[in-house]
Amino acid sequence: MTSFSSDEPQAGVARQLSIVIPAFNEEGAIGPILQRVLSTRDRLAEEGLKELEVIVVDDGSHDRTAEIARGVPAVRVIQLSENGGYGAALKRGFSEARGDFLGFLDADGTYPPESLPDLCRIALAGADMVVGCRMNAQSNGMPISRRIGNRLFAGLVTVLGNGRVVDCASGMRVLRRRALNDLYPLPDGLHFTPVMSLRAMHEGLSVTEVPIPYAERIGESKLRVSRDGLRYLRSIVWTALSYDPVRVLGGAGLIGFALAAVIGVCLLIARLSGVTTLGPAGVTAVFVALVSAVGGLSLFNLGATFNYLLSMVRRKPVRRSIFRTPLFAEPLEHRFGWIGALVAFAGLTLAILALSLGADGWPIERLWLHLVVSALLILVGVQLVLSWMLMKALEQVAQREAARARNIDA
Repeated sequence: MTSFSSDEPQAGVARQLSIVIPAFNEEGAIGPILQRVLSTRDRLAEEGLKELEVIVVDDGSHDRTAEIARGVPAVRVIQLSENGGYGAALKRGFSEARGDFLGFLDADGTYPPESLPDLCRIALAGADMVVGCRMNAQSNGMPISRRIGNRLFAGLVTVLGNGRVVDCASGMRVLRRRALNDLYPLPDGLHFTPVMSLRAMHEGLSVTEVPIPYAERIGESKLRVSRDGLRYLRSIVWTALSYDPVRVLGGAGLIGFALAAVIGVCLLIARLSGVTTLGPAGVTAVFVALVSAVGGLSLFNLGATFNYLLSMVRRKPVRRSIFRTPLFAEPLEHRFGWIGALVAFAGLTLAILALSLGADGWPIERLWLHLVVSALLILVGVQLVLSWMLMKALEQVAQREAARARNIDA
């Protein structure tokens, strides 16, 4: 991981803000946006940022973007020979920035540089990262399709993260330099921002969102809704999996198990109502319930096991809860041993009862569902016991490694 120095200034040294502006074929907007950024210098000084550094990273433009940017006094231009992507340009700018605080915004005129002092005021007060939030009444320049997409992705980040997010894809932010140690690695593409938000949440950084106006961009948009939307989705899910797998896999497993439970209750009600045979729809429902129950449990077990493995790799506890607040004081998987044994015993008892009735002459059409349910219970019970054994072994290995490290340090 790339290491960055502390953002705490030495005594007598003025704090500095470095603004990085990635630009790709933005000749129509780059000049005015740079002038607007530079015009905030006095207000930034009033907030305590006496020095302002403005860096334009020309990401392989084919137009006059770099030429126009070089014509603006007090602006550094880093010109890349090839287009590496939005995130790659930002990371190159961060690597050459000198500021105690780092900020960035797009070069297309959609984000208001005049809001930078407001974001910096909150960062100076202690926030690790301040995000300009576009999802408010002032944001009248955003197309409806992108507004819907942004709300969906923000909702997904909220579900998979540790707090509520309103705008996870905002391209206007101010952060402390030291925060990069926790945020890196970050992707090279447009999905740089949602991954940054999700990583900040999981790393325990303090993030504040500040409402900002949002204008219609100058020039042609580089965002492609379907392609970049799928990239956003993949990056958010994979980032969440790298921090808290049970939140993703366990959530999917819980949905499958809940579906199986609903179908099971419906079948029980139908049986108590006098229904003794199942049509095509009923047989399909039984099939879906079996797959959902076993598949759901497998996903939950896989997620919980991955959490234990991550704890060993990262050498620190990983939050083990599908929900934001754990339902139990002790993790549920600690109870898998006796729960699995009880479920398997219930399935075995039901199987013995059904087979006994069959031996006494009961027709198979009255017993097949009982046998299917008993098989499901036995398989689920055995899987729970095996998962408990595996996670218990992983927990003991992690504890042994921690104890050995303590002894060596002592």
